[in-house]
Amino acid sequence: MTENLLTYHEIAPVYNAHSRILILGSFPSVKSREGEFFYHHPQNRFWKVLAKVLQCELPVTIEEKKHMLLEHHIAVWDVIASCTITGSSDSSIQNVTVNNLHQILECADIRQIYINGGKAYALYQKYCKEQFKREAIKLPSTSPANAAFSLERLMEEWKIITESL
Repeated sequence: MTENLLTYHEIAPVYNAHSRILILGSFPSVKSREGEFFYHHPQNRFWKVLAKVLQCELPVTIEEKKHMLLEHHIAVWDVIASCTITGSSDSSIQNVTVNNLHQILECADIRQIYINGGKAYALYQKYCKEQFKREAIKLPSTSPANAAFSLERLMEEWKIITESL
């Protein structure tokens, strides 16, 4: 059995002064922590969905992913700065410390916050909504664990992000 260990978020947020939307996940998966970038698990559909919605080529490298995000005025980070977690299991998350979203919200004209998945949304509602005084829109998770949503269905739901760009 994998231990429930205090784990720290070590991936820097992607944003700049031109960012218009902020997409938040819960906490990086083991694969993302190993790869040192967001949505690094090959089965996660985040990059495929975003590329299709933005009508651009699928980015492969971390630099290409950062470029795509910034070119389209998208900031990406996670709700949680540290927590105890077993592997990549969002359901095991405890002892949460949230990221300081002020560094993004004060730098960029963020028009809308979108949340990638139900657990991230619940964490945002519990720990961030009151602190940062911003409403957020929940989107279906791009995680491979969300088998209820096909790639096509995810793209349909995620198209809403273009309204704020």
